[in-house]
Amino acid sequence: MTTITLTAQDIFDDARLMHSTALERMEAGDIRDAAEKAWCATRRAAEALILARTGNHYVNTSVISREIRILGHNDAAVHPLSIRYGATARYLHGDCFYSGQCDPAGYIEQLIREVADFIATAQALSHQ
Repeated sequence: MTTITLTAQDIFDDARLMHSTALERMEAGDIRDAAEKAWCATRRAAEALILARTGNHYVNTSVISREIRILGHNDAAVHPLSIRYGATARYLHGDCFYSGQCDPAGYIEQLIREVADFIATAQALSHQ
């Protein structure tokens, strides 16, 4: 059996790819799918940040959520990112994707676009 070891950079690259796909889906008019892909990009960026900062690679979303809260609690620079992570989970993943509550559309679209900044900020913080 071959074990593939991902680096934080690999995961950040995947997050950017997922975000690009989210933007494509949004442009195609599928806001619900775009929201889910943007959430996935956010989650992957958080996963990469945690790996870079702690050396631990978690794939379980609940654990990633806990770990980003811990990083945010212990590092003032990460705190705003942990808050944004929670908002993205709620509005894009929970409300829009799962519940179909994607209104106002302009707000959801803004959140989807802002995921690019989340990824960039997470990557910058991964080097500290």
